[in-house]
Amino acid sequence: MAENGGGGCCPPMDLMRSEPMQLVQLIVPMESAHLTVSYLGDLGLVQFKDLNSEKSPFQRTYAAQIKRCGEMARKIRFFKDQMSKAGVLPKEMLGKENDIDLDDVEEKLGELEAELVEINANNDKLQRSYNELMEYKLVLEKAGDFFSSAHQSATAQHRETESQQAAEDLLESPLLQEEKSIDSSKQVKLGFLTGLVPREKSMVFERILFRATRGNVYIRQTVVEEPVIDPSSGEKAEKNVFVVFYSGERAKSKILKICEAFGANRYPFSEDLGKQAQMITEVSGRLTELKTTIDAGLGHRNILLQTIGDKFELWSLKVRKEKAIYHTLNMLSLDVTKKCLVAEGWSPVFASKEIQEALERAAVDSNSQVGSIFQVLRTKELPPTYFRTNKFTSAIQEIVDAYGVAKYQEANPGVFTIVTFPFLFAVMFGDWGHGICLLLATMYLIVKEKKLASQKLGDIMEMAFGGRYVIFMMSLFSIYTGLIYNEFFSIPYPLFAPSAYDCRDASCSEATTIGLIKVRDTYPFGLDPVWHGTRSELPFLNSLKMKMSILLGVSQMNLGIIMSYFNARFFKSSVNIWFMFVPQMIFLNSLFGYLSVLIIIKWCTGSQADLYHVMIYMFLSPTDELGENQLFPHQKTVQLVLLFLALVSVPCMLLPKPFILKKQHEARHQGQSYAPIEETDESLHVETSGGSHGHEEFEFSEVFVHQLIHTIEFVLGAVSNTASYLRLWALSLAHSELSSVFYEKVLLLAWGYNNWLILIVGIIVFVFATVGVLLVMETLSAFLHALRLHWVEFQNKFYEGDGYKFAPFSFVLTASEDE
Repeated sequence: MAENGGGGCCPPMDLMRSEPMQLVQLIVPMESAHLTVSYLGDLGLVQFKDLNSEKSPFQRTYAAQIKRCGEMARKIRFFKDQMSKAGVLPKEMLGKENDIDLDDVEEKLGELEAELVEINANNDKLQRSYNELMEYKLVLEKAGDFFSSAHQSATAQHRETESQQAAEDLLESPLLQEEKSIDSSKQVKLGFLTGLVPREKSMVFERILFRATRGNVYIRQTVVEEPVIDPSSGEKAEKNVFVVFYSGERAKSKILKICEAFGANRYPFSEDLGKQAQMITEVSGRLTELKTTIDAGLGHRNILLQTIGDKFELWSLKVRKEKAIYHTLNMLSLDVTKKCLVAEGWSPVFASKEIQEALERAAVDSNSQVGSIFQVLRTKELPPTYFRTNKFTSAIQEIVDAYGVAKYQEANPGVFTIVTFPFLFAVMFGDWGHGICLLLATMYLIVKEKKLASQKLGDIMEMAFGGRYVIFMMSLFSIYTGLIYNEFFSIPYPLFAPSAYDCRDASCSEATTIGLIKVRDTYPFGLDPVWHGTRSELPFLNSLKMKMSILLGVSQMNLGIIMSYFNARFFKSSVNIWFMFVPQMIFLNSLFGYLSVLIIIKWCTGSQADLYHVMIYMFLSPTDELGENQLFPHQKTVQLVLLFLALVSVPCMLLPKPFILKKQHEARHQGQSYAPIEETDESLHVETSGGSHGHEEFEFSEVFVHQLIHTIEFVLGAVSNTASYLRLWALSLAHSELSSVFYEKVLLLAWGYNNWLILIVGIIVFVFATVGVLLVMETLSAFLHALRLHWVEFQNKFYEGDGYKFAPFSFVLTASEDE
């Protein structure tokens, strides 16, 4: 039944008290230390103490080994990243990590990393060259189109100019011809640059060029339709091809600086159309060659990653385990001879035999001539808390631990929470239709739990899967309370028998119960369906659920106080029994226990007494006659006695305990101001590690103030906590009314139109509203309110929750961790 127990060695699981723990000391020879810690990690039942806390990580014995494991873990993370990018999945672990040597793993990882880094570097260079050639090809094509179109237009314009000039030659004088010949000799040749610029920067790029050269440039841009891969960043980007014409070296230097600032890649270009065609052919050929080379490199890289993936899980687990072992070995201290390691740690008492067997096995397997020594130390230090849970009880225990981990061997609220938590949830979520929906969803999680446990789920799904058995219990109790409330998506059904009431005439069936007469036996289980839809439904259900909430609340608070008695009895504290448990029981039951009895009497007798009036005037006018509000004989006398007991119990809670504790302290330490120091090394060592709790000063004022706060908190809390349980009534009413609104105002309204389209829309809206609001939001709301009732109203009566959880060194936890 227990998850952590192996075979038949472990005692039966007990959730009421945490496992008895012991502080053990292990003296392990150096040659078998590694194997010993490894076997104890497989066992997972020892929580090691750090005996080198004063040393920094670099001063510890195995710092070099941890650094070595860290370097191997870095390589494994590098491989994992490369495999995820390449889409290569690691294969399941076939062998055992004990079959491989760490030195071999380190050497292999180093070789594979060097090879993979070299392949990646070569591939990056080739890919960069390929991307540059792709951009160059685009420049050649786009700029070539621009130059060819410009050349054609210039040729046509030149011909037109020549024809015009031939006609004008007859009219021109020799002086004008001389001027023209002089002007043609003064023409300046323009330079140009070509390249690509990111499209989002193109307008700014053009504007900056214009301003920097004072307008002495001519720029043309052409849009590249498809995104291109930038050689520098390796990411896709939208770019424009540009051609800039300039005059002079100064303008050229300015343009080059601007191109560099804007990340514009420049490429050489020739005006000659023949050379352009030749360059395009050369670039295309080189692209084909590079593509073939890159594909071959990627194929080789994938083969290498597949080889890594075959043993990735094995190597990863081996490195994690070795790192955990050396971390644990660093917590051990060297003895004086430096031939042995001394370990201290907590372990359950039942695990002593298993630990000793692991020590003997490690000594034999490591061929050690000296065996390890196992001994139990005495200490005053508070041990950790360890509950052995299974997959059913672990989620409930996590709910309790979220409030606070139980003190060592303190009564565990989780035992009762297994039942009370889903039940109080169901009181607020009572609808057997909604309960069945929850049950079906949870059954899917339970049936598929093996498959889902190995998958990575989202945050919300992960929480739902972890608490699947809690939700399973919640759904079962919701079906139960839904049958009691007789609600199936807010619709009543006479499941167990026909209604006990019938109409005297036809007029009573509309919206009243005045005309109803009892014609059959009382409805056998739950609420009679005739109540639903009547005018008296809401007042009747309000009264029923409100009184039921008070009864449940007082019962659970009494259970909490009774648990404080068992705690006091277990820890042999008679003071807490007589001056905490007894007055608290008297106070709570004198007031709200009495109210619960009145509710039951009223239900049994059918009395019309006003309980509000009874409780209020019990305090304001305790000696007045009750009149028609009297429920039983001598009720006034009983109320006076109960009121007196409640008043007397308050000082009984407040005053005696601090004075008794002070007297006990003085008697315990009388004449011990100069106590002799114990001489044994063991006791000295244990006292040093465990602290000196027995010799602390007793601060009477502090104890008295603490008791005063506790008393005030209990007295006021008795009222506020009882009122807090009325949330059971409020949320149950809200759930019922919401369900009724969705049914009547959505489904029935759509049905009444006699239109198939409206009906389909109405059904869809009803389903989404039911799932979204009632099955998700209302479930979460009821869950949180049930959580609050357990944490505040129930657990604060007895649960201190100031312990710390048992955290053993275990490879099960190490293997599940993601580096």
